[in-house]
Amino acid sequence: MTGADDVKAIEDVIQCYLDGLHEGDAAKIASVFHPTSALTSVTDEGELVITPRDNWLDRIRTRESPRQRGLSRHDDVLTIDHVSPTMAYVKLRCAIPPRFFTDQLSLLKIDGRWQIAQKVFVTEIRKRIALRPMTR
Repeated sequence: MTGADDVKAIEDVIQCYLDGLHEGDAAKIASVFHPTSALTSVTDEGELVITPRDNWLDRIRTRESPRQRGLSRHDDVLTIDHVSPTMAYVKLRCAIPPRFFTDQLSLLKIDGRWQIAQKVFVTEIRKRIALRPMTR
């Protein structure tokens, strides 16, 4: 596999992840996260929170998806850093309004397949901005 092939495979993993988030498809998300992966964040109070992948997927299975709620997508891949033939980092933004996320994903190529090994993220709550009518 060439470097370009790896980057394409990484992009496919990220697209599957983002599609799974929007659709609320835990199986789709699980297919790109290594079974031992976890999600790591810090609360507003500065407490470190580590959530095992399967606990997170259980929550996804029981909540109404952004698609079901009629929410628009806010996906934006900021960087893909293909560090080596077996390691990459991806920084992206996505949202389930009013929550907007910045994710830093660590990917490893395991048994010839790119998988998300770790997700570190921050969340920002944004209030809706009222649009003013245009004046001429």
